[in-house]
Amino acid sequence: MTSRTQPWQGIHVATALPFNDDLSVDYVAFGEHVAWLAANGCDGVCPNGSLGEYQTLTDGERARVVETAVAASPEGFTVMPGVAAYGAAESRRWAEQARDAGAASVLALPPNTFRADDDTVMAHYREVAKAGLPIVAYNNPLDTKVDLTPPLLARLHGEGLIVAVKEFTGDVRRAYEIAELAPELDLLVGSDDVLLEMGIAGAVGWIAGYPNAIPQSTVELYNLVTSGNMEDIATALPIYRDLHALLRWDSKVEFVQSIKLSMDMVGRKGGACRQPRLPLSPGLTARITADTEAVLAKGYK
Repeated sequence: MTSRTQPWQGIHVATALPFNDDLSVDYVAFGEHVAWLAANGCDGVCPNGSLGEYQTLTDGERARVVETAVAASPEGFTVMPGVAAYGAAESRRWAEQARDAGAASVLALPPNTFRADDDTVMAHYREVAKAGLPIVAYNNPLDTKVDLTPPLLARLHGEGLIVAVKEFTGDVRRAYEIAELAPELDLLVGSDDVLLEMGIAGAVGWIAGYPNAIPQSTVELYNLVTSGNMEDIATALPIYRDLHALLRWDSKVEFVQSIKLSMDMVGRKGGACRQPRLPLSPGLTARITADTEAVLAKGYK
């Protein structure tokens, strides 16, 4: 496992969720996957994120996914469930469910069904914080219409509502402004294809997609880019270049199908998605297959 002092730090894999042939949740395979990630050097998992297709789950399924992840986690391996929901009260209830199931922290989007202003965002996180678990804010304005800007993050952190941010914009300049405005707020890499840049900028964690398929190589890469040692950065750069064509699928519209396809190719259970996600087109399947094969041919795993 990587070096960390808090349960939300290190590598938390945003877990893909395997389904049976009838598209019911395969909880056995999911539990095995969580244990496999732990055995391959990851620090924890983030179930019920977008990669876990939480929007398609029933309340019962969603709760059981968290319970399964906690039950499958060895000592020291932590669970950070996503608690996104339509309303703040519902997000708080999911945070309470995570707490009661044994999770160590939660990953919380801001209100994401309308363009909420700053005061609305503050009120939302105040409600989620009532559950009592540390909150990692998830900034994804590309999908949510709400931008957790560095000044707003500083305001949230200053009130004690959040401990970290998963920064998904891809704008690595934000890392430095966040550090200036909220120096005690932990920065977590939010998309796989800026891992090196955000690691150099001071990230202390990574909520990751592609460790679902190639955990050992991605753990090695994370450790190199976050060590603070320039020799390690030099070692990391060719690895990053080798992996980047694959890592960038994590920030594409087809990221769930892409990562599941790569998982299938390495012998993990990726499989199909629930609608509204459809199967990949032949062209995209060929491209992702080629990118995955290129990485595997170089011995990454």
